[in-house]
Amino acid sequence: MYHTFIFLPLYNGLVGLMDLLPWIDVGIAVILFTIIVRLIIFPLSKNAILTQVRMKEVEPEANKIKLQYANDKQAQGLKVMELYKSKGIHPFSGILLLIIQLPILLALISVFYKITPAVDPTLLYSFIHVPMAKPLLLGLDLTKPSLILSLITAVIQFFQMHYSLASRQQKAAVALNKKNNPGAKNPADLASSMNTQMKYFLPLIAFASTYWIIPAKFPQAAAVIAIYWSVSSLFTLGQELYIRKRHLE
Repeated sequence: MYHTFIFLPLYNGLVGLMDLLPWIDVGIAVILFTIIVRLIIFPLSKNAILTQVRMKEVEPEANKIKLQYANDKQAQGLKVMELYKSKGIHPFSGILLLIIQLPILLALISVFYKITPAVDPTLLYSFIHVPMAKPLLLGLDLTKPSLILSLITAVIQFFQMHYSLASRQQKAAVALNKKNNPGAKNPADLASSMNTQMKYFLPLIAFASTYWIIPAKFPQAAAVIAIYWSVSSLFTLGQELYIRKRHLE
Protein backbone atom coordinates (compact mmCIF):
# COMPACT_ATOMS: atom_id res chain seq x y z
CA MET A 1 0.00 0.00 0.00
CA TYR A 2 2.82 2.41 0.93
CA HIS A 3 4.67 1.60 -2.30
CA THR A 4 1.57 1.88 -4.51
CA PHE A 5 -0.21 4.87 -3.02
CA ILE A 6 2.63 7.02 -1.62
CA PHE A 7 6.05 6.13 -3.03
CA LEU A 8 5.16 5.54 -6.69
CA PRO A 9 2.99 8.69 -7.11
CA LEU A 10 5.76 10.81 -5.58
CA TYR A 11 8.48 9.19 -7.68
CA ASN A 12 6.50 9.59 -10.88
CA GLY A 13 5.59 13.15 -9.89
CA LEU A 14 9.26 14.10 -9.60
CA VAL A 15 10.26 12.33 -12.81
CA GLY A 16 7.22 13.81 -14.57
CA LEU A 17 8.34 17.28 -13.49
CA MET A 18 11.78 16.68 -14.99
CA ASP A 19 10.13 15.39 -18.16
CA LEU A 20 7.81 18.42 -18.31
CA LEU A 21 10.70 20.86 -17.77
CA PRO A 22 13.58 19.21 -19.65
CA TRP A 23 15.84 22.26 -19.31
CA ILE A 24 16.17 21.92 -15.52
CA ASP A 25 18.69 19.66 -13.82
CA VAL A 26 17.94 17.15 -11.06
CA GLY A 27 18.87 19.58 -8.27
CA ILE A 28 16.40 22.24 -9.41
CA ALA A 29 13.74 19.56 -9.91
CA VAL A 30 14.25 18.33 -6.33
CA ILE A 31 13.92 21.89 -5.00
CA LEU A 32 10.73 22.57 -6.99
CA PHE A 33 9.17 19.19 -6.15
CA THR A 34 9.94 19.53 -2.43
CA ILE A 35 8.23 22.94 -2.40
CA ILE A 36 5.21 21.58 -4.29
CA VAL A 37 4.73 18.66 -1.88
CA ARG A 38 5.20 20.87 1.18
CA LEU A 39 2.63 23.32 -0.19
CA ILE A 40 0.15 20.47 -0.71
CA ILE A 41 0.47 19.29 2.91
CA PHE A 42 0.72 22.85 4.26
CA PRO A 43 -2.86 22.86 5.66
CA LEU A 44 -1.99 19.85 7.83
CA SER A 45 1.27 21.46 8.94
CA LYS A 46 -0.44 24.75 9.74
CA ASN A 47 -3.08 23.14 11.94
CA ALA A 48 -0.47 21.04 13.75
CA ILE A 49 1.69 24.11 14.42
CA LEU A 50 -1.28 26.17 15.62
CA THR A 51 -2.19 23.37 18.05
CA GLN A 52 1.38 23.37 19.38
CA VAL A 53 1.34 27.15 19.65
CA ARG A 54 -1.87 27.13 21.69
CA MET A 55 -0.41 24.45 23.96
CA LYS A 56 2.66 26.63 24.50
CA GLU A 57 0.46 29.60 25.35
CA VAL A 58 -1.12 27.75 28.27
CA GLU A 59 2.14 26.03 29.28
CA PRO A 60 2.70 28.29 32.34
CA GLU A 61 -0.70 27.20 33.67
CA ALA A 62 0.03 23.57 32.80
CA ASN A 63 3.37 23.76 34.62
CA LYS A 64 1.66 25.10 37.73
CA ILE A 65 -0.70 22.13 37.65
CA LYS A 66 2.24 19.73 37.23
CA LEU A 67 3.98 21.24 40.25
CA GLN A 68 0.77 21.22 42.30
CA TYR A 69 0.07 17.54 41.55
CA ALA A 70 3.69 16.40 41.33
CA ASN A 71 3.00 13.38 43.55
CA ASP A 72 -0.21 12.31 41.81
CA LYS A 73 0.43 11.68 38.12
CA GLN A 74 -3.13 10.57 37.40
CA ALA A 75 -4.66 13.72 38.88
CA GLN A 76 -1.97 15.76 37.15
CA GLY A 77 -2.89 14.34 33.74
CA LEU A 78 -6.61 14.85 34.31
CA LYS A 79 -6.15 18.47 35.40
CA VAL A 80 -3.91 19.27 32.44
CA MET A 81 -6.47 17.77 30.04
CA GLU A 82 -9.21 19.79 31.74
CA LEU A 83 -7.11 22.91 31.16
CA TYR A 84 -6.72 22.08 27.46
CA LYS A 85 -10.44 21.39 27.15
CA SER A 86 -11.35 24.70 28.80
CA LYS A 87 -9.11 26.52 26.28
CA GLY A 88 -10.53 24.64 23.30
CA ILE A 89 -7.23 22.84 22.63
CA HIS A 90 -7.15 19.33 21.19
CA PRO A 91 -3.54 18.21 21.74
CA PHE A 92 -3.89 14.80 20.09
CA SER A 93 -5.19 16.34 16.87
CA GLY A 94 -1.83 18.05 16.38
CA ILE A 95 -0.01 14.75 16.91
CA LEU A 96 -2.35 13.00 14.46
CA LEU A 97 -1.73 15.63 11.78
CA LEU A 98 2.03 15.21 12.19
CA ILE A 99 1.70 11.42 11.94
CA ILE A 100 -0.28 11.77 8.70
CA GLN A 101 2.53 13.86 7.19
CA LEU A 102 5.30 11.50 8.26
CA PRO A 103 4.81 8.73 5.61
CA ILE A 104 4.80 11.38 2.87
CA LEU A 105 8.01 12.99 4.06
CA LEU A 106 9.72 9.62 4.55
CA ALA A 107 8.59 8.57 1.07
CA LEU A 108 10.16 11.73 -0.36
CA ILE A 109 13.51 10.67 1.10
CA SER A 110 13.12 7.24 -0.54
CA VAL A 111 12.26 8.94 -3.83
CA PHE A 112 15.42 11.03 -3.70
CA TYR A 113 17.50 7.95 -2.92
CA LYS A 114 16.32 6.41 -6.19
CA ILE A 115 16.56 9.46 -8.44
CA THR A 116 20.38 9.47 -8.68
CA PRO A 117 22.54 8.62 -10.45
CA ALA A 118 19.77 7.74 -12.93
CA VAL A 119 15.99 7.35 -13.12
CA ASP A 120 14.71 3.80 -12.66
CA PRO A 121 12.35 3.20 -15.65
CA THR A 122 10.76 0.15 -13.96
CA LEU A 123 9.14 2.47 -11.41
CA LEU A 124 7.49 4.76 -13.96
CA TYR A 125 3.86 4.84 -15.05
CA SER A 126 3.26 4.12 -18.75
CA PHE A 127 2.64 7.80 -19.56
CA ILE A 128 5.81 9.07 -17.84
CA HIS A 129 8.96 9.19 -19.98
CA VAL A 130 12.53 8.88 -18.78
CA PRO A 131 13.87 12.47 -18.77
CA MET A 132 17.27 13.59 -19.96
CA ALA A 133 17.97 15.63 -16.81
CA LYS A 134 21.51 15.33 -15.49
CA PRO A 135 22.27 14.72 -11.78
CA LEU A 136 23.56 18.25 -11.25
CA LEU A 137 22.69 21.41 -9.33
CA LEU A 138 24.01 24.47 -11.17
CA GLY A 139 27.00 22.41 -12.31
CA LEU A 140 27.56 20.67 -8.95
CA ASP A 141 27.74 16.87 -9.24
CA LEU A 142 24.97 15.29 -7.14
CA THR A 143 26.22 11.71 -7.41
CA LYS A 144 28.75 12.20 -4.61
CA PRO A 145 28.75 13.90 -1.18
CA SER A 146 29.14 17.67 -1.20
CA LEU A 147 30.84 19.55 1.62
CA ILE A 148 29.22 22.81 0.43
CA LEU A 149 25.68 21.37 0.44
CA SER A 150 26.22 19.73 3.83
CA LEU A 151 27.43 23.01 5.35
CA ILE A 152 24.47 24.87 3.82
CA THR A 153 22.13 22.24 5.29
CA ALA A 154 23.62 22.66 8.77
CA VAL A 155 23.42 26.48 8.65
CA ILE A 156 19.81 26.48 7.45
CA GLN A 157 18.89 23.93 10.13
CA PHE A 158 20.41 26.22 12.78
CA PHE A 159 18.41 29.25 11.65
CA GLN A 160 15.24 27.19 11.38
CA MET A 161 15.65 26.06 14.99
CA HIS A 162 16.72 29.52 16.19
CA TYR A 163 13.67 31.29 14.78
CA SER A 164 11.15 28.51 15.39
CA LEU A 165 7.89 29.29 17.17
CA ALA A 166 8.58 26.62 19.78
CA SER A 167 11.93 28.16 20.68
CA ARG A 168 10.55 31.69 20.97
CA GLN A 169 7.54 30.62 23.00
CA GLN A 170 9.72 28.54 25.31
CA LYS A 171 11.89 31.59 26.03
CA ALA A 172 8.78 33.65 26.73
CA ALA A 173 7.48 30.97 29.11
CA VAL A 174 10.77 30.88 31.01
CA ALA A 175 10.86 34.68 31.28
CA LEU A 176 7.29 34.73 32.57
CA ASN A 177 8.07 31.99 35.09
CA LYS A 178 11.11 33.85 36.44
CA LYS A 179 9.07 37.03 36.74
CA ASN A 180 6.18 35.36 38.58
CA ASN A 181 8.17 32.79 40.55
CA PRO A 182 11.73 34.08 41.07
CA GLY A 183 14.05 31.35 42.25
CA ALA A 184 11.49 28.57 41.74
CA LYS A 185 12.22 25.53 39.58
CA ASN A 186 9.85 24.95 36.70
CA PRO A 187 9.52 22.38 33.89
CA ALA A 188 9.72 25.24 31.40
CA ASP A 189 13.33 25.84 32.42
CA LEU A 190 14.29 22.26 31.55
CA ALA A 191 12.40 22.42 28.24
CA SER A 192 14.14 25.69 27.35
CA SER A 193 17.53 24.15 28.11
CA MET A 194 16.73 21.18 25.87
CA ASN A 195 15.61 23.50 23.07
CA THR A 196 18.88 25.40 23.30
CA GLN A 197 20.87 22.17 23.12
CA MET A 198 18.85 20.95 20.14
CA LYS A 199 19.45 24.24 18.32
CA TYR A 200 23.16 23.39 18.20
CA PHE A 201 22.86 19.61 18.11
CA LEU A 202 20.51 19.24 15.12
CA PRO A 203 22.73 21.23 12.72
CA LEU A 204 25.61 18.90 13.64
CA ILE A 205 23.34 15.92 12.96
CA ALA A 206 22.33 17.46 9.61
CA PHE A 207 25.95 17.93 8.57
CA ALA A 208 27.11 14.51 9.76
CA SER A 209 24.15 12.76 8.15
CA THR A 210 24.57 14.33 4.72
CA TYR A 211 28.37 14.26 4.61
CA TRP A 212 29.31 11.04 6.47
CA ILE A 213 26.41 8.85 7.60
CA ILE A 214 24.29 8.71 4.42
CA PRO A 215 27.30 8.59 2.05
CA ALA A 216 28.61 5.54 3.94
CA LYS A 217 25.74 3.49 2.48
CA PHE A 218 24.21 5.65 -0.26
CA PRO A 219 26.97 7.94 -1.58
CA GLN A 220 25.02 8.75 -4.74
CA ALA A 221 22.04 10.08 -2.72
CA ALA A 222 23.75 12.23 -0.07
CA ALA A 223 23.83 15.50 -2.02
CA VAL A 224 20.18 15.18 -3.08
CA ILE A 225 19.13 14.48 0.53
CA ALA A 226 21.11 17.58 1.59
CA ILE A 227 19.11 19.65 -0.92
CA TYR A 228 15.84 18.20 0.33
CA TRP A 229 16.81 18.78 3.97
CA SER A 230 17.80 22.41 3.27
CA VAL A 231 14.65 23.21 1.29
CA SER A 232 12.42 21.55 3.90
CA SER A 233 14.06 23.52 6.72
CA LEU A 234 13.67 26.78 4.77
CA PHE A 235 10.05 25.94 4.02
CA THR A 236 9.38 25.18 7.70
CA LEU A 237 10.94 28.48 8.70
CA GLY A 238 8.88 30.39 6.11
CA GLN A 239 5.76 28.51 7.16
CA GLU A 240 6.23 29.46 10.82
CA LEU A 241 6.95 33.10 9.94
CA TYR A 242 3.74 33.15 7.89
CA ILE A 243 1.70 31.58 10.69
CA ARG A 244 3.19 33.97 13.24
CA LYS A 245 2.33 37.01 11.13
CA ARG A 246 -1.09 35.81 9.93
CA HIS A 247 -2.47 34.10 13.04
CA LEU A 248 -0.48 35.22 16.07
CA GLU A 249 0.20 38.94 15.70
